[in-house]
Amino acid sequence: MDKLLYCVADYEKESKAKLSQHDWGYYAAGSVGEETLTENCQAYKRWRFRPRILRNVANVDISTTILGSKISFPICIAPSAYHGLCTPDGEISTAKAADSLGVGMTLSLWSNKTMEEIAIEVPNCIRWCHIQVVRNREMTKHYVRRAERHGFTGFIVTIDENVLVKRHYRYSNGNGYNFSTTLASKNIGDSIKFWEPNKPANEVFNDYLDGTSHWEEIDWLKSITQLPIVVKGILTEEMALEAIDHQVDGIIVSNHGGRLYDGSFATIDALPEVVKAVNGRCDVYLDGGIRKGTDIAKAIALGAKAVFVGRPILWGLACKGQEGVKNVLEILREELVKTMQFIGVKSIKELQTTPKLVVHETRHFAKL
Repeated sequence: MDKLLYCVADYEKESKAKLSQHDWGYYAAGSVGEETLTENCQAYKRWRFRPRILRNVANVDISTTILGSKISFPICIAPSAYHGLCTPDGEISTAKAADSLGVGMTLSLWSNKTMEEIAIEVPNCIRWCHIQVVRNREMTKHYVRRAERHGFTGFIVTIDENVLVKRHYRYSNGNGYNFSTTLASKNIGDSIKFWEPNKPANEVFNDYLDGTSHWEEIDWLKSITQLPIVVKGILTEEMALEAIDHQVDGIIVSNHGGRLYDGSFATIDALPEVVKAVNGRCDVYLDGGIRKGTDIAKAIALGAKAVFVGRPILWGLACKGQEGVKNVLEILREELVKTMQFIGVKSIKELQTTPKLVVHETRHFAKL
């Protein structure tokens, strides 16, 4: 009999038991001292609800629309590499779970299944394509055209990873993360022929993370596709205004799940500044540290249109494959609904527009 898993924390613990130390560590690791990784989760606790009571919340509508697609609740799957470490079907299982619940999935550039396979196996899944613009523009253009042909409806562009990362290697015995040659980065593989056809994908990745990326690459990307462009990795007012200047369609407030460097803002703390700077000129989303429905409610009340979830999806996939991903999403969905009922709002719009529904504890306790 399968072990009953009641919350995301249960899935995290169980996935650690099911995966090898090496594979679990690849997903779990943060940068160096893992301060940002820890802070992403802890920061939510410092934001407090100011509930409304005696409201009719018998029927709660949690549907919303992002990038032109209606989703049944405001939780989407963030891009993450190597779902094949969890299950042989990898990203196909993830996409099927998303499709079954009517939410969107982002297919990573470094996925083990290709966008062509996703389109065939899960044709109705709401899906976006993750991308990192590389120096070889023919390679990027080929990748973009593949996505357009196979029903992807937008691009999520990672902009905060422009040099090689120093990760915490304690899970891998200090030797880094090295995967079996059978676990290929298939999604990017077909486009690598425009770079160095005889070089493995991970070596190509190392080659182009050389610190030379700049905003003009976003302008060029917009010039070759009509699909929406969402940039992932914004944390400040200044960064947000630059993104607006380059006419992006959306922003994801993100610090790469604490996997790049220590000392950055927790994303929930950075969110209000970014939302204020954007002032409705594009959609704002958030990822990082989301483990409970209360986290999601706080993010949306502070101005996020929806949230993207990464590690919890992988934990579900490792535990129970497609069903595990579905269960994790259902847990978060039900916790979100209950939270909204307890704080007195009955729609996502009401959660987004009710003033002072969520405040930082320093503001609250300063009045005492």
